Amino acid sequence: MSAEPIITIDGPSGSGKGTVSRAVATALGWALLDSGALYRLVALAGRRAGLQFEDSAALAALARGLDIRFGSQSGGAEVVWLGGIDVTRDIRTEAAGNDASKVAALPDVRTALLERQRRFVAPPGLVADGRDMGTVVFPNAPVKIFLTASAEERALRRYKQLKEKGVTANLAALSLEIAERDQRDVTRTASPLVASADAVLLDTTGLPVDTVVVRVLEIARGRLAKV
Repeated sequence: MSAEPIITIDGPSGSGKGTVSRAVATALGWALLDSGALYRLVALAGRRAGLQFEDSAALAALARGLDIRFGSQSGGAEVVWLGGIDVTRDIRTEAAGNDASKVAALPDVRTALLERQRRFVAPPGLVADGRDMGTVVFPNAPVKIFLTASAEERALRRYKQLKEKGVTANLAALSLEIAERDQRDVTRTASPLVASADAVLLDTTGLPVDTVVVRVLEIARGRLAKV
């Protein structure tokens, strides 16, 4: 068990876990693990290397040796480098998300990234965002949150995010993609998307981000006070 406190925030695509996790980590001054970014990086590197997503052994080997670095700009916006190249925008596309969902279903890739994810733990604590943070990566974390939201709400959120970035988007297509990703995440044999038995479930449908962040911080401080 880690000597540093860990908050895991899991949930399906569009549940708000990425935004909430970053805000919680900032509020606490803790490190942040965006596990989804790791799978997006593996998928991107795999495509650039010409690998097939069915080649789990090759993708796992790629995952173990990836040269990646996370940072932030002066204004706080994230920056992600792959092999010394800024790929921040490349890994945040819908295509990258769908590719990551396929790669994440491969047991060999998940095993290859497991210890890498655990090495993100650092003082004074870690906020871990993903789909199996509380069940597999950090099963002994003292604080576990599982965010949910209706499929309609999640698709609409993503649609608005893309429009704000000036990216052309189709709401119906986004809804279908999210449904397909949900199906892959829930039914995969390796670390399926499921709430840990000791996680607090929060439905974020219709709730402002600030409200969710405050609630997560309340839960975290309450549980950490008992540790």
